Amino acid sequence: MVTSEKSYASTASGSNGSGRPAPEMPVILGSLAVIVAVVLVVFRFVPNPLPDVDGEFIGLLMLFTLFGAIVLGFPIAQTLMVVSFAFGYWALGDTVFNLFTLQSFGTMDEVTLAAIPLFVFMGYLLEQAGLMDRLFRALQLSMANLRGSLYLAVISAATIFAAATGIVGASVTLIGLMAIPSMTKSGYDTRLSAGAITAGGTLGILIPPSIMLVVMGPQLGESVLDLFAAAIFPGLILSGLYIAYAMIRSYKNPELGPPLAESERTLQGAAVIKEIVIGIIPPVVLIAATLGSILAGVATATEGSAMGALGAFLLALVTGNLNLKMMTGSLRATLSTTSMIMILVVASNFFGAVFSTAGSASYMAEALVDLDFHWSIMLFLILALIFVLAWPLEWVPIVLIFVPILLPVVDAYGFNKLWFGILVAVTLQTAWLSPPVALSAYFLKGVAPHWDLKDIYAGMFQFMGLQVVGLLLVVLIPQLALWLPGIIQNN
Repeated sequence: MVTSEKSYASTASGSNGSGRPAPEMPVILGSLAVIVAVVLVVFRFVPNPLPDVDGEFIGLLMLFTLFGAIVLGFPIAQTLMVVSFAFGYWALGDTVFNLFTLQSFGTMDEVTLAAIPLFVFMGYLLEQAGLMDRLFRALQLSMANLRGSLYLAVISAATIFAAATGIVGASVTLIGLMAIPSMTKSGYDTRLSAGAITAGGTLGILIPPSIMLVVMGPQLGESVLDLFAAAIFPGLILSGLYIAYAMIRSYKNPELGPPLAESERTLQGAAVIKEIVIGIIPPVVLIAATLGSILAGVATATEGSAMGALGAFLLALVTGNLNLKMMTGSLRATLSTTSMIMILVVASNFFGAVFSTAGSASYMAEALVDLDFHWSIMLFLILALIFVLAWPLEWVPIVLIFVPILLPVVDAYGFNKLWFGILVAVTLQTAWLSPPVALSAYFLKGVAPHWDLKDIYAGMFQFMGLQVVGLLLVVLIPQLALWLPGIIQNN
């Protein structure tokens, strides 16, 4: 999430998510308008303007056109729409307009998606009310005497914040703003600090209530509850790997992560205990109650998200942080983020519907199954494809276009869909830490302009290796993802 996550990157770094300067929005939209106008004129005045071509070929050409437009810097949602209408009309004629209407109303009828704005609102309330700042400060003070204490505080806070909102861009940005001043004053290593912040921030794509899992559930035919349950242990394992790596490095080389600087220890004795109690317990209890009610089957994901948003509102009220400016800011941020997510969802669903109706999806799936590879090779190829797709694309089109295309292959090889969904999530999370795009680097660079991008990349590479270890663990031990959903279903 996702705001569009790449929109966060563009805001933070002035790029389109690929490291290049982003074209001005009026130029982009003007170019798209010209393309649409030309297409309409051609179809209106030129008799039989298109050759008679098989639908499968048109769909594949549509896919390559999409990639080309995105590489050139065109915005993803608008590009999906324009490409789908143009090639859809070529392949399907007037049916494409009915298909668009069907997909749009189908998206609005998907009750599960109502959880998205509520989870996003819950996260923004906790952030805007200063509760996440206080949480991080409490974690800082509670571990001040440890080597690498700030690494531990950063990753712990990121894990908790990931459980409050499933938006990677917001997590990396917020954790960076909170942690970088203290890390700089305490003399922490820039590379390891950058790696800890970016890796911790990406946990939002995996740890419930991940917005991506909410969107993925209907595509896999699995309940959001089961996906949330399946994601908990892999997410905690990755968090534990990050912490273990940072702490071991700090103990072997104290210069990488000395204890918290004395100038940062503004509270002492009982005041520290009070700060820990007030800063840590309320948000943790809120998140535990929200996710606990969902996992226990007491509430659906949508109902749980509503209770979480209400709980965050009451928490802000009780702590005296609720005011009109804060509430307005939270609502505006929620509206902006949710709108961008839903536009991407509609556009991706439309593209996927055109691609499937043209016959290209079944053609690709059958071609993959006919390769008859060993299951491990096929799984590697699928995850490698998703990893590469995550460089130019948002997670939304990957989940809504490519995951459904790959599902026949998943069924043919007998892969458990819950397990497959978590592998996709961890793979996408890994892509967030990998050049050439490495969007988390741009989020962090936006709030730490004095840090060299080369050092940020170097730090991210270290944690990307941990991501691969975590992914291999879930591949080799499927029960890490399947044990908890099995327990919940049996009870």
